[in-house]
Amino acid sequence: MSDEALRYGSAGVDIDASNAAKQRIKKLVESTFTTGVVGAFGGFGGMFRVPSGLRKPVLVSSADGVGTKIKVAIDARRHDTIGRDLVNHCVNDILVQGALPLFFLDYVAFGKLDPNVVEAVVAGVAAGCRENGCSLVGGETAEMPGLYTPPDYDLAGFIVGYVEEDGILGADRVRPDDVLIALPSSGLHTNGYSLARKIVADRLRLRLTDAFPGSGGTVADVLLAEHKSYLPAVRPVLDRLHAMSHITGGGLVENLDRALPPTLDAVIDTASWRVPNVFRVLMEAGQVEPAEMYRTFNMGVGMVIICAPSDEKAVMSAASAAGLAGWKIGSLKTGGGAVKLS
Repeated sequence: MSDEALRYGSAGVDIDASNAAKQRIKKLVESTFTTGVVGAFGGFGGMFRVPSGLRKPVLVSSADGVGTKIKVAIDARRHDTIGRDLVNHCVNDILVQGALPLFFLDYVAFGKLDPNVVEAVVAGVAAGCRENGCSLVGGETAEMPGLYTPPDYDLAGFIVGYVEEDGILGADRVRPDDVLIALPSSGLHTNGYSLARKIVADRLRLRLTDAFPGSGGTVADVLLAEHKSYLPAVRPVLDRLHAMSHITGGGLVENLDRALPPTLDAVIDTASWRVPNVFRVLMEAGQVEPAEMYRTFNMGVGMVIICAPSDEKAVMSAASAAGLAGWKIGSLKTGGGAVKLS
């Protein structure tokens, strides 16, 4: 046994690299600061003022990751988009309750910290925060040798927003004559990647640099298409909505039911839209049953909005102004709170 004095670095943790990464991301973080931020970069905790002028504000929080989409980013060496994916996913999750984002925190964990990768990841997070009017007030960058094998790393995000208590959206507001409006996804978003990666590698036998069938881009381009934020499309009409559902893991069937009262079913007309190419390719190559596709992937539907028939035109117009073509995806009928595909 050696009597050599040990240092943290000999155990695989590089404090100098961590400090360098923090200096690199300082300007990125500060670029997201809004007037609600209290204090400066580098504190032990992020501080944020509760917005003034609210009557009965309710704080809404959520935490999430990007799943095995991160493995695609790592293998493709494209680290600047998954941060935006993460922020947009979290924004959408609190948006369905009518909440607007206030601040965000991120967590990045490495086996061996690479300041270049940290900077690229946080650049994406910062961009997503700026685009959604959300402040990046803190986070953590961890180096854990022996737990992650380089170049692998993991990423998680935590968001806090607010909504007036009488403005909370949900199943209790839904009425039998309400309409269901779908907003399109931009691809897989952040769900179903374990199956998608298996089909691409084992059945299609494609590399990330190969052309994806039926598309104008590579496999990496298609699989790394960014998770869309629906905040710009619905913010102008939030006070007109009854409920929303962010279509993530579990697909339409296991997400839309969360927006339904126990007395109503949602009947989805699957002929009302053309399923995007990426899902059709994966389905055929993987010989995946339709029911499995619809409970694994979003199938081209990123968000479903429930509103009164009199507000349908306003919702469609707001979506169009944000560059999204919404459509009526189905209807409600008496039932037991289930989602049925037809």
